[in-house]
Amino acid sequence: MKRVGLWLIWIVGALSIGYLALYAYAMLTGNGLEPRDPIKIFRKDDAPSYS
Repeated sequence: MKRVGLWLIWIVGALSIGYLALYAYAMLTGNGLEPRDPIKIFRKDDAPSYS
């Protein structure tokens, strides 16, 4: 059981380091973590307005 817990700690640590490395790469290269195109919601012209 201790061995499984130790492996889980190592896996979580490796994933967090990988995430931080990808985040640092995105910040340093200038590629923001933002979508390029807005979400387009298509609506029928004759649909009723509920607002």
